[in-house]
Amino acid sequence: MDYFIIVVTTLAGLYFHWWLYVRIKRWMDRDLALSLAGGDEKKKSFMLQQLANAHRQKVKRRDLPRWLEAAAAGYPGE
Repeated sequence: MDYFIIVVTTLAGLYFHWWLYVRIKRWMDRDLALSLAGGDEKKKSFMLQQLANAHRQKVKRRDLPRWLEAAAAGYPGE
């Protein structure tokens, strides 16, 4: 029974750390997209759509800042 408890708590801790890591990565990506939008609400919406497009296209995280900056430069409202 002791080993069962150790295994269950270890797996729960690993899952929690993985879940937290994924959430922080998402928050960082969202923050990057919103920071490129500035204070314009329409551009914020546009940038969040572009972030979703980047995830669908499986843009690598190291390329994401340049990809989002290019999308922000191509914003039709400017």
